[in-house]
Amino acid sequence: MLPQEIIRRKRDGKALSADEIRAFVAGITSGAVSEGQIAAFGMAVFFNGMSRDEAVALTASMRDSGDVLDWSDLPGPATDKHSTGGVGDNVSLMLAPIVAACGACVPMISGRGLGHTGGTLDKMDSIPGYVSQPDLALFRRTVREAGCAIIGQTADLAPADKRFYGVRDVTATVESVPLITASILSKKLAAGLGSLVLDVKLGNGAFMEKTRDASALATSLVEVANGAGLRTTALITDMSQPLASAAGNAVEVHNAVDFLTGRFRDPRLEQVTLALAAEMLLSAGRASSQREALERARIALEDGTAADIFGRMVSVLGGPADFVENASKYLPKADVEFAVRAQSSGFVTGIATREIGLAVVALGGGRTRSDDKVDHAVGITRLLPVGAEVGAGEPLALVHARNQSHAEVAAAAVHAAYSIGAAKPAPAKAIVRRISPRD
Repeated sequence: MLPQEIIRRKRDGKALSADEIRAFVAGITSGAVSEGQIAAFGMAVFFNGMSRDEAVALTASMRDSGDVLDWSDLPGPATDKHSTGGVGDNVSLMLAPIVAACGACVPMISGRGLGHTGGTLDKMDSIPGYVSQPDLALFRRTVREAGCAIIGQTADLAPADKRFYGVRDVTATVESVPLITASILSKKLAAGLGSLVLDVKLGNGAFMEKTRDASALATSLVEVANGAGLRTTALITDMSQPLASAAGNAVEVHNAVDFLTGRFRDPRLEQVTLALAAEMLLSAGRASSQREALERARIALEDGTAADIFGRMVSVLGGPADFVENASKYLPKADVEFAVRAQSSGFVTGIATREIGLAVVALGGGRTRSDDKVDHAVGITRLLPVGAEVGAGEPLALVHARNQSHAEVAAAAVHAAYSIGAAKPAPAKAIVRRISPRD
């Protein structure tokens, strides 16, 4: 089957057969399909969509493009979480060790930054020596010894998705429900999980800005995953402001370490992290009720067990053995720190969250081309949340940049992203909705 004919059929709005989809995915894997053809296919799907059967076929084909893992020899159930992406979304860094501390095993295969959103893998690459893409033996050893491992796709796991993912990032084909569904689930199905929880972001910092779009994506993910035999639920969570008070790579890792050790926890970040942890424990059979699951997760966080597991994971994967105790010593730092000061007094009434993410990308903390190198040191910290009171001249945020000119450009973007008003806005719900197979 010629790739261009498959592209033409989808361009013309026709349904593709499972055989056509398998042939195209095989071409992505082998290199027979060019980047231009991948981009054209992605755009055709973006405009014409896919049926549920097509989405299942695409997901299964990308899963089967490489190895499928088996974790049946682990002492606990294998479970994982995936976020559709946001700004200041470092939940995975705390979530994996919290859930592992409660007796589940978390072989977490994560992605790099996509568009304006940060990537978990880019964050972990901030840690010196950390092997974010280990071989299978090291991956297995880490999960067994630490209870969790946060890594990237290896060449043997869903290689078709890895190539497709890089092209989508730079060709404006990210916001497609079937492509997002297949990309996420192909990796998770290849990871050999027993259960999965999805964090589908909603708001001006998410790929899905409208409630109906986020609900459609969450429903697609849950239905396709369960249809493929993977027990899956989803939470729709708010991304109308940065989730953490830090956005970047090293700065978000530092924020995560502070969270795990109790030095500082952003309230909304804590709420979302614990809610997802409880959902994972329920799905994995490690708790019998929402209340029990939430309590177990909170205890694992408060008693320091989760922080110890995170440190063990970092060490087994090649990072410093004392990373949790001395994160500031090891994480890269930018040359310039520039305070962004409010121009008027009042309350933060809104944040153009996507613009914050794009400011980090412009600093070098993300990619504009699939082969760009990421500067792990740059970013933005001390981001005031919606509802915070600020006086004229007081800081809205702190920019970390390589030079003064970059810092000033980012500061201007932060200024433009923040709205200040006289009245304090009502707080938005961090957890919007739960989606289960019954919905």
